[in-house]
Amino acid sequence: MAFSTTSHFNSFNLSLTLFLSILLTSPTQTQQQELDTPITRFQNYLRINTAHPTPDYTSAVSYLKAQAQALGLHHQTLEFVPGKPLLLLSWLGSDPSLPSILLNSHLDSVPAESDKWLHPPFSAHRTADGKIFARGAQDDKCIAMQYLEAIRNLKGREFIPTRSVHVSLVPDEEIGGFNGHARFVESKEFDELNVGFALDEGQASPGDEFRVFYADRFPWGLKIKAMGQPGHGARMYDNSAMENLMKSVEIVSKFRESEFDVVKAGKAANSEVVSVNPVYFKAGVTSENGFVMNVQPSEAEAGFDLRLTPTTDPDELKRRIAAEWAPAARNMSYEILEKGPIRDLFGRPLMTATNDSNPWWLVFKQAITSAGEKLSKPEILASTTDARFIRRKGIPVLGFSPMKNTPILLHDHNEHLQETVYLKGIEVYESLISSLSSFTEASH
Repeated sequence: MAFSTTSHFNSFNLSLTLFLSILLTSPTQTQQQELDTPITRFQNYLRINTAHPTPDYTSAVSYLKAQAQALGLHHQTLEFVPGKPLLLLSWLGSDPSLPSILLNSHLDSVPAESDKWLHPPFSAHRTADGKIFARGAQDDKCIAMQYLEAIRNLKGREFIPTRSVHVSLVPDEEIGGFNGHARFVESKEFDELNVGFALDEGQASPGDEFRVFYADRFPWGLKIKAMGQPGHGARMYDNSAMENLMKSVEIVSKFRESEFDVVKAGKAANSEVVSVNPVYFKAGVTSENGFVMNVQPSEAEAGFDLRLTPTTDPDELKRRIAAEWAPAARNMSYEILEKGPIRDLFGRPLMTATNDSNPWWLVFKQAITSAGEKLSKPEILASTTDARFIRRKGIPVLGFSPMKNTPILLHDHNEHLQETVYLKGIEVYESLISSLSSFTEASH
């Protein structure tokens, strides 16, 4: 049989062309894996704009639900207020009669001023040195995905929890949580979970030890209003509105200074004292160019942000406000906006014990050690989280976000998280979830 060199060459060339075409148009197995990794899954979540005032809850819930389905987790979407979905994921334990473990994270984020960022705040841009820039990278989309990645890894090792593990992904934490977690903990769905212990968000640690929080401070909004006789700017009156308000501001400032001095002296942390900060002043008769300078106003108002410690006596503070800061004798009035509970249902301070009296604390601490990590001294969180609503039910809760050697950037420009820190956090949650869900000595 005759042999055709040209025919053989053309056949080879066609096969090579087809092979190269397939190679160039179809992702390799390695490329496919790179498209779906713990880091890319984290980035995908960060790219969903859930910042107020118009958080995209629908996309966030849809994305997280898809992750849960891939892991074989039971999921349900609850909506206690229209447009405010809460996603509840469940990993049933071998003994669901035992009190369960709840892992909480919020869906929403604070706004970001894009022009002040190095990279767009919802791009989840990863730099060459592994920093992931995004609003929510620290506060607190990281822990939501770390929960799921830890569960993914535990399932991959065929780990079966004894206690059921639930993940709650809630709306509106950044604006108080009243239409999110606050309603959830009062629902029959929450009661049916039979929660024995919970974890919520914490804060980054600039040092090499993880921070853990056993309580939050509690916010009060205080409005002080002064009344007085209006009149010509050239006359001097006793108890004018502005004079009365300035006296009150001076008294409040002295209280603030006395509390701050304790912190400056190193005798207490910032979160262990009552903070008072002025946030606005409102007075004067307005004109086209600003204010009328020769008219004394008949009323003046100032607003203050107060943060109470768990052991602050709220009744005593109210007495101080009425008697010293805004006394009726000086034509003063006041309004307190109490933003959430400050005592549990049994009248106790909203604190979780971090000593041998709390078996959950011992398990938590040991799990951190087992992960090769260390904890700093337990703290009171200076701000406020959804943990207060769970603590109000008498359930022990610790605030914890596994970020060490990390600058605290929540609510700041250029919020970011190092990918190695994020990945280490997944390992830490593997230890925590496996230890807490396997613990059987505590019945409540």
